[in-house]
Amino acid sequence: MAETTLKAWHVRVQGRVQGVFYRASTQQQAHQLGLRGWVRNCDDGSVEALLCGEQAALDAMLAWMAQGPARARVDTLQKAPAEVPDNNDFEVRA
Repeated sequence: MAETTLKAWHVRVQGRVQGVFYRASTQQQAHQLGLRGWVRNCDDGSVEALLCGEQAALDAMLAWMAQGPARARVDTLQKAPAEVPDNNDFEVRA
């Protein structure tokens, strides 16, 4: 994957997204799509993520995140362009 084709998004998801395996499911989905970055819970009950990869994979991931895992309820998903991260994996952060 050439660096020039990589894009990154900072994403915040609000709704019922904590305590429903949203982070673990996001990590699993990211691995399937070949993305790198991270996901973590926020103090306000939202989930925050940094996604990095090729456009088609990012589009698929954002579509998945707008629904989330079975027990989640996504009310809003906000995204903003971000810097491409240095890490080469996708991690769940505390």
